[in-house]
Amino acid sequence: MSCPICGKPAAPDYRPFCSRRCADVDLGRWLTEGYRIPAEREEEAAEPADNDAPPKAH
Repeated sequence: MSCPICGKPAAPDYRPFCSRRCADVDLGRWLTEGYRIPAEREEEAAEPADNDAPPKAH
């Protein structure tokens, strides 16, 4: 297994990282919200898409 931060081989004491430094870099990214999953805004999610809208009466 290689370190997800720098790619060096993982060290048993810091697994999956190679060193304390890389483990701290990863922790810093979590704490500063560097890792994120994109999400829809609430107002975008509340609005129906055009293909989800009910058919219009003629």
